[in-house]
Amino acid sequence: MSSSGGGNSSKSRPPSSQPSETTSSKRKRGVFQKELQHMMYGFGDDINPLPESVALMEDIVVEYVTDLVHKAQDIGSQRGKLSVDDFLYLIRKDSRKLNRCTELLSMNEELKQARKVFESDEDKLRKVFEVDETAE
Repeated sequence: MSSSGGGNSSKSRPPSSQPSETTSSKRKRGVFQKELQHMMYGFGDDINPLPESVALMEDIVVEYVTDLVHKAQDIGSQRGKLSVDDFLYLIRKDSRKLNRCTELLSMNEELKQARKVFESDEDKLRKVFEVDETAE
């Protein structure tokens, strides 16, 4: 009789694990394995976590990102395009994520500006050397 009770409790669970199984079968598994292992170690796990743990973490991360992208697409479809602001809007209530995203976006802008300056300086130097070579 206890086995029938266990069967009922498994039926009462929400089918949240079912969509992740169908989603994970459509994509390549293990794509983020190395990165997740390093992250898990950084957060206190063993240096070589169990492959099952890494696979579970990957499923959770992929499901979260996929859900976030779908929600951002729904928001962006109202304007006709998807933008960074759609993602910032979705995480607006999670101050840690929002702060990290804005920090990374500002660093990205700084890197773009530095590359632009470096490329323009490189072009100027190239022109100077081309002029020197033609003068000789």
